Order: sequence, then structure tokens, then C-alpha cells
Amino acid sequence: MGLQGIDGAIFDLDGTIFDSMYIWEEVDDAFIKKHGLPPSKEYVEAIRPMSFLESAKYVIRYFGLQETPEEIMKEWHELALYAYANSVALKPYAREYLLELKKRGIKLAVATALSPELFEPALRNNKIEGLFDATSHAGEVSRGKGYPDLYLLAAHRLGVAPENCAVFEDILAGIQGAKQGGFYACGIYDQYAEAEKNKILETADAYAFCYHDLLRRLHSCKALPCKRAGLFFDKKAIQHADNENNGKAYSKTNAWKVITKNIKKEI
Repeated sequence: MGLQGIDGAIFDLDGTIFDSMYIWEEVDDAFIKKHGLPPSKEYVEAIRPMSFLESAKYVIRYFGLQETPEEIMKEWHELALYAYANSVALKPYAREYLLELKKRGIKLAVATALSPELFEPALRNNKIEGLFDATSHAGEVSRGKGYPDLYLLAAHRLGVAPENCAVFEDILAGIQGAKQGGFYACGIYDQYAEAEKNKILETADAYAFCYHDLLRRLHSCKALPCKRAGLFFDKKAIQHADNENNGKAYSKTNAWKVITKNIKKEI
């Protein structure tokens, strides 16, 4: 067993490992303008947890389009392909955190709504492809991220039981799906999911502001950390940081200063 109670860690990509949600904002804008459609925040929020196929079917229903799902998916894919092959970057310190987990004997997996044609080049370009022991994507399961199917497939491929796996997700649907599957669910902050942050905090087992803080948290523990003391921030620490920050946007430095007050009490 790696960390206490945790043998595997399953990571979403967009908004969790990759700093990439802006790409889909650009894809949506380009798609809407090309088809002369009215901008819709409801549409953008609705498709976030969906697979490509689910999203394509939804957009056809929502806007009353005549295209087939295959035609919609092809258009989205072509708009996103260059960015994922060339410019998608990791969130700061994500690679270092993955390396630290590997060093501690944790098996790593990807569970993403992206197609392999998009996520595999991005993993290679960021030199983290070899860190993952398994991958799963939404095209391999019948239900999207509001359900546990995607994470259960990843855990099965890792050979690790859900109760011994942590799932890292930036969106509420992902956290809900992980919890339904019996996983230890950790929310990862992303600005594009800011509106869901409070609900994520209520639902998740733990929450982290950024990977830099996670690494410092991990290294601050004197003993081999347990899942709550090393892998993540306890939700109470983040909620306390929210209170002291008066609901304002975090800077990494301010978040760390507030949260370390709670850390020192635990060590």
C-alpha cells in the first residue's frame, strides 16, 4: 500500500491537470459564431461533464440544428486538435505532484471526457504520458461524469478498489460521480468552475487550491501522510481560508498563509 489507505489516484485532465478550459471557451465561441447561434451560458454549463457524443446530441436538441452528431463532433475536434497537440499546458506544479505520488508508490490513472486523439498528444508534449498506469475516456462508457462509470473503469484498469482510490476533479459532476462509486473525492480549484466551488466543498471529501500548495502540504508532514493529511487539504482548512479571505479571489500566497495555520495544528 502506498499512502495510508490510498493505492491509486485518478485524475481528470481539463481543468484538473491541464490548464485548458479556455480552449473550450474559444471552441464554443467559434462554433456559435460560425452557426449564427445566440450565446448561451446554460448550454456551456450543461455540456461540461458530457462526452463528445452526449454534447453533440445536446447541442442539436438545444439549438435545433440539422447536423448529425458526427458532423458536430468532427467540427469541434478540428477546432480543438491543434491546441491540444501544440499549446495545452499543465497547471503549475502538477507534474511535480504526480512525480511525488509515483515516488510514494501510488498508481496513477487518467479519467477524462476528452478523446484519445486530443489528450494523448497533450500528455506526450507535457512529458507526463509515462507517469500514468492506465487511462479511461468518456467514449468507453455509456454515462458521463455525473456517474461513476468512468472512474470505475480507470480503477479496474489500475487493479485498485474504489475505496482505495482518490479521484481528482475540478467540476461538481465529476465529484458526484466519484462519490457514487465509493471513491475518495478531491476537488481541485479551477477558475472556470468558480460558480460550483461551494457545492464542490459540500460534496467532496477534500479540496485543494493548487498543486504547489499540495506539494508543500505533503512535504510539511513529519510522518508518511495519510490521505487527508498529505494528499489533500481538509475541507475545513479551505473553508476557513474562505472565511478569512472574505470570499475574495485567492492568490496562491494568501491561500497558503491562511491554510498553514490549520496544517500546523495537525502536525
